[in-house]
Amino acid sequence: MKFSEKLKKLRTERNMTQEELADKIFVTRTAISKWETDNGYPSIESLKQLAKFFGTSVDELISEEDIVQKEKLDKNKNRTNFIISLVCFAVALAFSLSGAFTQYKFLFAIAVAAAACFVFFAELSIPKEKRKTKISNLRFVFEAIILGLAVWGFIEMCIGI
Repeated sequence: MKFSEKLKKLRTERNMTQEELADKIFVTRTAISKWETDNGYPSIESLKQLAKFFGTSVDELISEEDIVQKEKLDKNKNRTNFIISLVCFAVALAFSLSGAFTQYKFLFAIAVAAAACFVFFAELSIPKEKRKTKISNLRFVFEAIILGLAVWGFIEMCIGI
């Protein structure tokens, strides 16, 4: 039985609403709904809270199938964030070049925002367990250069006004 099914069964056996369970373990009703519909999984802390509340173990709540499903969800989320970061990079580059070769220096402001989004989503595309230790210093240098160029253009625009 999947985690979502187990959670719903345990909750309904106690005649509880999603809202009541959420209040008991200090999460939102939306979180409970996502968990019960296989659209998300709780954090380790929330799993511990659920196990304690229902008088069971974390091992009894989750199965191997749940672990595989969570890995798939995480991988899809990382891939989406990577694609968004590439789009932001392209926008930052396009607006930086446009600002440099036209009279419209305000384009650097858009480039700065896009560069910041690029860095943000690039970081989110890294799996959680690898975020603290950078995948490579080269990636960090690349992100810093892009952000630096955009900021430099923005400063040039401000001084040139």
